[in-house]
Amino acid sequence: MSRILLVGTATLDLVFELDHHPQADEEMRAQTLRTCRGGNAANTAVVLAGLGHAPEFFGVLADAPETSVIEADFTHHGVDFSHCPRLPGRPPTSSIYLTGSERSIVHYRDLPELDFTNFNSLDLEDFAWLHFEGRNVEQLRLMMRHVRNNFPHLPISLELEKAREGIEYLFEFPQLLLCSRGFARYYGFDAPQDFLLWMRERAPQAEVMVAWGENGAYGLDETATLCHAPAQPPLQVRDTLGAGDTFNAGIIAARLDDAPLAEALQFACGLAGRKCGVVGFGFPVS
Repeated sequence: MSRILLVGTATLDLVFELDHHPQADEEMRAQTLRTCRGGNAANTAVVLAGLGHAPEFFGVLADAPETSVIEADFTHHGVDFSHCPRLPGRPPTSSIYLTGSERSIVHYRDLPELDFTNFNSLDLEDFAWLHFEGRNVEQLRLMMRHVRNNFPHLPISLELEKAREGIEYLFEFPQLLLCSRGFARYYGFDAPQDFLLWMRERAPQAEVMVAWGENGAYGLDETATLCHAPAQPPLQVRDTLGAGDTFNAGIIAARLDDAPLAEALQFACGLAGRKCGVVGFGFPVS
C-alpha cells in the first residue's frame, strides 16, 4: 500500500442515457438518470483505492448540500478527502448525455480552483507519489516547483487531457506525463509515435504515454524506446466514462511496483477495458 496524493477536481455528474441526441427545440425523455461523483483526479483516486493503495484527494469542495454525493462516494471507496478546503458555492457540475458510444458533456463551474496557498499547507513527507490534473496552470506550476525544490525524491505524474494556455510550462517538472489523444490532436498529431517524440523533446526527463482509444496506448521510456499495448475491450461496452482516469490509475500503480513501461501499459489497458464493461467504478481490478 502506498500513500498517493491526487490534486484536481471532484464533480457532481448528472448522467442521462438517451436513445438519440436531441435536436434543436426537441423535448424528450431520458431512458435513465444517475447522479454520481466524477472528476478526473477523483476517479483515479477511487481506482487506486480499489487496487489496495491509500489515495488522498485534494481539491476545493463546495460547502453545499450537493457535496454529500461526492463525500459519500469517497467514503465508500476509502479515499481520504479530509484536507480539502471548503468554499461557498456549488460543486462543479457536469451534465452528460449518452447515446450508445457517443456522448456530449456540458460543464458548469462557479467554484474557485485550488491555489498554491492551500497546497503549501499539506505535509507531503509520507506520500509515495503525487498526481496532478493539468489545469489551473499558474497555480499548478507553483505547486510542482515547490515539490521539486523541497521533496525531490517524490515522483510526480501530470495528466494532460486538454490543451490549456501556458500548459507547456509544466512539462519540466513531472517524471511521468499521461496524455490523451485529444491533447495530441490539438497540437496537430494524428500518429501517436510522432506525438511522443515531439513531447520527448519538450520533457526529456519524463516518461511520456498517450492513450489512443481503440488502438490501445503508446509510451516512450527513459531510453526513448517506443512501447505499445493493444486495447482490451470488454465483451459488452457499458460505460466509458472515466476509462482514461482508470488507465492513469493503472499506470501509476504499475510504476509504483517498478513495472517496466511495456508491462505498465498492458496492465493499464486491461484495467481500463474492465472498467468499460460496467457502469460506474464497481468493477474487478484484478
